[in-house]
Amino acid sequence: MLVRAIEEADRIVVGRLVLELWGAHTAVAHGQVFFPASLPGFLVEQQDQVVGLLTYATAENLLEIVTVDALRRGRGVGSSLVEAAVQRARQLGCSRVRLTTTNDNLDALRFYQRRGFRLTALRPDAVRESRRLKPEIPSVGDYGIPITDELDLERWVAPR
Repeated sequence: MLVRAIEEADRIVVGRLVLELWGAHTAVAHGQVFFPASLPGFLVEQQDQVVGLLTYATAENLLEIVTVDALRRGRGVGSSLVEAAVQRARQLGCSRVRLTTTNDNLDALRFYQRRGFRLTALRPDAVRESRRLKPEIPSVGDYGIPITDELDLERWVAPR
């Protein structure tokens, strides 16, 4: 398994994956629209196939994970991507890594908390605004739970 930074030559593959996995070319969190295919990030490759993708944005002292997808679950792909993002945050001098998910995403909440992330914000009914910006967001998500709220999770990054 190889984790590497996204290169310009990867942009078409990244764009195709984002559309397939996220249902649009955009991702929305906390009222902001992101275009993941144009963001920096990481790919995980195994036997010349992409098995994982993470994109991020940076601002001030923060690295924000915009998308993360493990195409093969339970094999360390997601963990490798998150650790690559934490290392990049450290390299960039960021003090924390943040991501936003929705209330239905119980598997993600478990995954991130087990990797040192803590819940830092709840925005009740924020997905209503997100749907205005990205109508493709479904109304019901994992486990039949209505998608209504955004949750932020953060992990502090120790300096080098």
